[in-house]
Amino acid sequence: MAKSQKINPFILLVLQGVDEEIENGLEGITLNIAGNNRLIPVERVTGEDFQILSRVLKNPYINGLDVRYNLLSDVGAYYAAKLLQKQYNLIYLNLMFNDIGPEGGELIANALHKNKILKYLRMTGNKIENEGGMFFAAMLQINSSLEKLDLGDCDLEMQSVIAFATVLTQNQNIKGINLNRPILYGEQEESTVHLSHMLKENHCLVELHMSKHGIRNGGIKQLCDALFLNKSLRYLDVSCNKITCDGMVFLADVLKSNTTLEVIDLSFNRIETAGAKYLSETLISHNRSLKALSVVSNNIEGEGLIALSQSVKTNLTLSNIYIWGNKFDEATCVEYSELIQMGCLKPDNTDVEPYVVDGRVYLAEVSHGLKKHYYWTPSYGEACSHSANAGFSFVPVGQHL
Repeated sequence: MAKSQKINPFILLVLQGVDEEIENGLEGITLNIAGNNRLIPVERVTGEDFQILSRVLKNPYINGLDVRYNLLSDVGAYYAAKLLQKQYNLIYLNLMFNDIGPEGGELIANALHKNKILKYLRMTGNKIENEGGMFFAAMLQINSSLEKLDLGDCDLEMQSVIAFATVLTQNQNIKGINLNRPILYGEQEESTVHLSHMLKENHCLVELHMSKHGIRNGGIKQLCDALFLNKSLRYLDVSCNKITCDGMVFLADVLKSNTTLEVIDLSFNRIETAGAKYLSETLISHNRSLKALSVVSNNIEGEGLIALSQSVKTNLTLSNIYIWGNKFDEATCVEYSELIQMGCLKPDNTDVEPYVVDGRVYLAEVSHGLKKHYYWTPSYGEACSHSANAGFSFVPVGQHL
C-alpha cells in the first residue's frame, strides 16, 4: 500500500470505537462500516479502502464485517477474496449493494473453495448475474463450512437457479439460502419445479427465500408436495408472487401433517378471503407447529381476517400474525382490538395497533414484521429486535439478519 494513500476518515472513526470495545473486554465484534449510516459522517468505502480493512481483520477479537451500501466494486471484491483466502476469524461478511459484478462474484466464489471459517455471506443486490451465480453454485459443491448464503436481487437467471437447486440436493451444510428476484422468462415455473425437487432430497435446509419467482398455484402445489416429504424446513418465504386462493388449498393440506414449518411469509400475493379461510381451518383444527404467518397485502376482506383471528385464539402455538394492507372493516378492527386486549395476541407480535376515534375502533400500522430490517437498519433502537424481525428470531440461521 502506498504511503501516500489517504485513510478513509469513516473507517478511522469506526476503528476507534472498536478499540474501545476491545479494551472493555468484548469479543466476537462485528465491524460495522455500513455506507448508509445516517448518524455519523460517512465517506463511502471504495475498493482501495478495503485493502486497509483487510489488515485490521487480523485482530482475533473481530469475527464479522458489514460493509453494506458502499462502493467496493470488483476492486473491493478482489481484496475481499484475498481476505477470505487468508482465513482469519471472519464468520460473517456482508457485501450487499456494493456494485460487485460477475468478475467480482467469481473472485469471491473461488476464494470460498478453500475457506473453512466463513459461516454467512450476504451478496444481496450485487449484479453478479447468471455467470457469477454459476460460480457460487460450483463453490457449494466444494465448500463445507458456509451455512447461510444470500444472493437475493443479484440478477440470477434460470440456469444458475437450477444449478443451486441441483447442488443443494447434495450439499448438507447450507442451512439458509436466499434466491429472491431472479431474472426469469416464461410461465413454466421451472425454478420452482427444481427447488421443489431439491426439498424432497435435502434434509438440512431450514430457511428458503423464494420471493419474486413468479410462483403461481401450480408452483405452490409443487412446493407443498415436496413439503410432505421434507422434515427440516422451518422458514418458507414465498412473498411477492402470484399465488391465489386455489394455492392455499395445497398449503392448508400440507400444514395438516407438516410439523416442522414455523414461519410462512405469504406477503404480497393474492390469497383473498377464501385463501385465508382455508388456512384458518387448518390452523384451528390440525396444525400446532406454525408460529408466525404473514399475509400482508393479500386482498383479504373482513371475513377472512376474522377467520385468521380465530386461529390465533384457538391455536396457542401461532403467536405472530401480520395482516396490514388488507381490507379492514369495523368488525375486523374490533376483533383484533379485542384479541390484543385479551392477551391472545401480543402488541409486539403483529403489525397493527388499535385506536379509537368518536367511539369507533380503527387499526394503524406498526413497524413490526418477519424481516423489516432486511434491507436497512434503524437509526436508533435495537437493529435485530424480535418485533421487527420475528422470522429471524424464530429461525436464527447465523448470528445476523
